[in-house]
Amino acid sequence: MTTLGASIFSTDISTAFHPEMTSLFWNQRRNPILKRLAVSTEQLASTATTVTSKTTPKRNFVEKESSEAAAFSTATAVKSKTTSTGTTYLSEESEGNRKSLKDYFDEAKDMIKADGAPPRWFSPLECGSHSPDSPLLLFLPGLVQLIERTIRSEHNHSPNKPIYLVGESLGACFALAVAARNPHIDLVLVLSNPGDPLKMAIDNVVKGISVPPTIQDLSTYLSVLADILPNETLLWKLELLKSASAGKDQMMPSEEEGQRLSRELPNCQTRSSAHVWQEEGVDLVTIIKGAGYYRRGKCINYVSDFIPLTTTEFNKFCEEIRLRSDLTSPVMLSTLEDGKIVADLSGIPSEGPVLYVGYHNLLGLEAFPMVQQFMIQRNVLVRCVAHPMFFESKDGGLPDFEGNDTLRIVGGVPASAVNLYKLLSSKSHVMLHPGGMREALHRKGEEYKLFWPESSEFVRMSSTFGAKIIPFGAVGEDDIAQIVLDYNDQMRIPFLKSQIEEMNKRVVKLRTDITGEVANQPVHLPLPIPKIPGRFYYYFGKPIETKGRKQELRDRKKSQKLYLQVKGEVENCIAYLKEKRQNDPYRNILPRLIYQATHGFRAQVPTFEL
Repeated sequence: MTTLGASIFSTDISTAFHPEMTSLFWNQRRNPILKRLAVSTEQLASTATTVTSKTTPKRNFVEKESSEAAAFSTATAVKSKTTSTGTTYLSEESEGNRKSLKDYFDEAKDMIKADGAPPRWFSPLECGSHSPDSPLLLFLPGLVQLIERTIRSEHNHSPNKPIYLVGESLGACFALAVAARNPHIDLVLVLSNPGDPLKMAIDNVVKGISVPPTIQDLSTYLSVLADILPNETLLWKLELLKSASAGKDQMMPSEEEGQRLSRELPNCQTRSSAHVWQEEGVDLVTIIKGAGYYRRGKCINYVSDFIPLTTTEFNKFCEEIRLRSDLTSPVMLSTLEDGKIVADLSGIPSEGPVLYVGYHNLLGLEAFPMVQQFMIQRNVLVRCVAHPMFFESKDGGLPDFEGNDTLRIVGGVPASAVNLYKLLSSKSHVMLHPGGMREALHRKGEEYKLFWPESSEFVRMSSTFGAKIIPFGAVGEDDIAQIVLDYNDQMRIPFLKSQIEEMNKRVVKLRTDITGEVANQPVHLPLPIPKIPGRFYYYFGKPIETKGRKQELRDRKKSQKLYLQVKGEVENCIAYLKEKRQNDPYRNILPRLIYQATHGFRAQVPTFEL
């Protein structure tokens, strides 16, 4: 098992992230990420490498696998015979075979000559169409020189875009040096060290150990390295690798160095994995997105910078919440235009903007199953509006917690009026909980009690874009867990009290301009104990139209009336579910397990009669 460490940090805006590396550049079976090929502004060979892409149609709510290419324009540093100025982007899509590590070496052997020419940047992978505002990503292999001139040229060409540097092994050291020498350039560094299959293959050859079948193909290309690299350089690299072991590279011990960088660099995060970053199923772009460091401009725009989920990301998301979904077997009810209640989501509009307004269960347990079911049943991605502390790192946010990555990957957005405006203006489907953290972190005996502000916060904005407002209720937290230590209990325990007070000094505050119970939102973690799992129930009421009511709802009294109507509908939805679930023969997990044992464990378990 190899543990990897890496770091990402921005020398311009002091944003940093430290993940383990994932497969962005080559993979023998899966390499869907790159769609934009960048050739350096300084050096362009007279003949370009032809790269192809092969994609498979996917569900509408997820991006095609190859669409993550739009995330970055990418390049790898090599030597070139000829030079020119200006950046050239080569894009081509066809139904050819995907490139592999073999193609990387084959093309590198033809292209790389030790002729003293400046470096050329290239990507050996398939490429296709790209987003015109994609930031540049440069991959720095273990041996690379003269990066700085390329960085400055690209910065001059696109001064408002960040440049991502992915440095592996010695490339990580080069990346750090370039960043230190160019603090005025907006750089995001991804530092990986070591543990890639090529290193392991070389290491095994040096030690005289047989190469495992999974990486035997890599050994074939060692002779290519001998042709590409000067003899003294190759021997030096082999000796360096010989003295290293997985996770303990003497140049930069992965875990230890990663933790040190996390402490030293502002807003730095760490990620680690037992998998090497070139392995299938490990995706660098997914990790960057999850850590909240993918952006196309100076600052993150959580709406325009969002990249829809790939099929792989969606499947992983389903796996992460599978236990929760299996234990709670969610029931989804919606309301048709004629008022009829149906046991599915057919009453949900296909087109946005739509604002789903409801009650926040304990710890937000209802959110992810709802997102999953909307994707599966309606091909609709619901963007969750969540507390900003889930999107901040270190100062102003929660401690470094990888569980927050899922929220970012599935499209979570920090709660703010500006972000809500952007979401509705882009015709998104948005999940909003006016009670926010006060409901999600409620006290004992406060299950299903709404803590909403006195005045409307979303009605007039919805009418501005003609958004449909759908009130909904979600019930089930009291069948899943019971709070034994709430905020009041913890504040009577000195140790826990001091921890809560210290945390609340750091996290970003919301609703500081209002009073009342909804403003009483100290960050803490209620201590629940699990129950024998019951069931989650969702009921989405009839959509409320705001289209054509913009002028009407500018009137505060009328917008307040609609606000109270929505609140009342949410309470009605909750009351309906609490009553009807008493007649559900499968409310308890045991009858559900018996049913699934008979009908198959993927079978939809019935519920109460409507």
